[in-house]
Amino acid sequence: MTTQATSPATGQNGTVVRSNVFLRLLKNPLGVTATVILLAMLVLAVFAPVIAPFDQNYANLAKPMAMPDGVNILGTDSAGRDIFSRLAYGAQLTLLSALLCAAVAIAIGLPTGLIAGYYGGFFDTASNWVVSILMSLPGLIVLLTIRAAFGPSVWTAMIAFGILISPSYFRLTRSAVQSVRNELYVDAARVAGLSDASIIGRHIFSVVRAPIIIQTAAVCGIAIAIQSGLEFLGLGDPSKATWGVMLNDGFKNVYLAPQVLLWPALAMALTIGALVLLGNAIRDALEDADKASGKKAAAASAAVIGAALGSATSAAMGATSGADVVPHQAKVRPVAKSRPVAGTPAVAEGTEHHLVKVTHLGVGYPQADGTVKKVVDDVSFHVDRGEIVGIVGESGSGKSQTAFSILGLLPDNARIVAGTIQFDGAYTVAPADDRVDEDRVRRLRGKRIAYIPQEPMSNLDPAFTVGYQLVTPMVRVLKITKAEAKARALKLLADVGIPNPDRTFAAYPHEVSGGMAQRVLIAGAMSCEPDLIIADEPTTALDVTVQAEVLDLLRELQGRLGMGMVLVTHNFGVVADLCDRVVVMQNGRLVEEGPVRDILRSPKDPYTQMLLASMLEGKEPRTQLTKVAAR
Repeated sequence: MTTQATSPATGQNGTVVRSNVFLRLLKNPLGVTATVILLAMLVLAVFAPVIAPFDQNYANLAKPMAMPDGVNILGTDSAGRDIFSRLAYGAQLTLLSALLCAAVAIAIGLPTGLIAGYYGGFFDTASNWVVSILMSLPGLIVLLTIRAAFGPSVWTAMIAFGILISPSYFRLTRSAVQSVRNELYVDAARVAGLSDASIIGRHIFSVVRAPIIIQTAAVCGIAIAIQSGLEFLGLGDPSKATWGVMLNDGFKNVYLAPQVLLWPALAMALTIGALVLLGNAIRDALEDADKASGKKAAAASAAVIGAALGSATSAAMGATSGADVVPHQAKVRPVAKSRPVAGTPAVAEGTEHHLVKVTHLGVGYPQADGTVKKVVDDVSFHVDRGEIVGIVGESGSGKSQTAFSILGLLPDNARIVAGTIQFDGAYTVAPADDRVDEDRVRRLRGKRIAYIPQEPMSNLDPAFTVGYQLVTPMVRVLKITKAEAKARALKLLADVGIPNPDRTFAAYPHEVSGGMAQRVLIAGAMSCEPDLIIADEPTTALDVTVQAEVLDLLRELQGRLGMGMVLVTHNFGVVADLCDRVVVMQNGRLVEEGPVRDILRSPKDPYTQMLLASMLEGKEPRTQLTKVAAR
């Protein structure tokens, strides 16, 4: 009996109804007010030569500081110049200078923040040093010095101010990137074969878009205030009409003609206030969108997919003892042909080699005292084509570190301290220097080596649809068109048992259940027809009935396509149901290896015996499962 997850709300054409930040912004009175004011100022600036009745410097000496009339609708200043015309031309120069300042700050702060936050290392250290120097400089003194050196140019001043304010963008971007660079969906994008530039541009940048928009609104307001302040102090070009120059003139004659001061001050206040209101309205719209997404995610995850799987379910639930556990009958699997990796040494024809061969692998982490703590020590095993090898052990046994070593996805501070890894006869960790060949592994990931993670919802980027995340790797890795990739993605979704591929293709990750998301990840892993799949606890985060379905799906796909598979798990029931051979690890070391039938029926190592004795089935309630002998 299968229960389909509750479908998200759809429109008349069947497309999923999603939160629209722009519409939410327009529903906010503050957002509407700010938008109208800024649009009015923008129209005034763009069409100043058409709207203004006079040139910005045209002076009627017979009408100094005149009150508004039919000719001068806002009056004239101390030199007889039309205030409305100067406001229009002033809006043009003031707004352009503010945009120039923001553009310079973004051009410097955004890319450096993205690179420093994503890569870290020397560039991060050097960037922070430069940023600290810039932030220690007194801004006003620097601007006065530049004015003395280059003359009263508003453009030079705003470029300099943009450089001075760029650290705010750098720190904002760097902090946002550091918060997501280790997210599982970023690792999934690496495994899918996407380049660092694609990951930064498509997955990482989506996190900083909203803060950058809000920051830019604030920076434009600050730039207008700074630029007008310099002009007010008489440090600008008096031949150019700006709101600051008009403020200076109005302040000198405030007691004789206060209206001369009123209009530029009102224009500045409205513009800066509108920018502040717009930033807050955008923030509110984004928060509302996040809340709506959270409600949809809760509704979507309330229902799960379940099915009865017969004997496979009982095997996945666990086994009573080694003698009672019998693995599934081996299926005849087609053997995939060897595909050489570009740039790798060729293997002599007729020479037999394993698909993956790990030899005396050691992985360690440097400690503060200069030593290296080994988390994987002297581990050796192999995986052949058409074979499923399970790596079993408790948490902290080193099984995931071993799998990530094959993928080349160890943390930055991890070190391969010993051993070699070969894929299809070519070294990815060379015997000479125990170092990962990053270029070679990058060519393999996504195309020949795929990865199925244990937390499906964390490995899908919430900013992009399921279809986009399936299509993009195929376009880049397989070099096919988007139309071909879409047709292939829809077929893959159908192959993994998703009842409505088109709807799932158009959905966002929060609009599907956990079981559906895991199926999507399996489809993504199969999309580029890999030779090897590494599945790291692929059913841990799922309900029992959904686990059974996923296990059955993995078995069927692996048997049909003839791929090799490394299954990382702590569940001997899963091993009994899926694997041909099993590797048992404890404290980073391999303690036992062999065919599943032999290991489960006649375990030789006390640790393997303890793991098998820890199964729940056949135990009395509220009693100790087993006793672990000290090693």
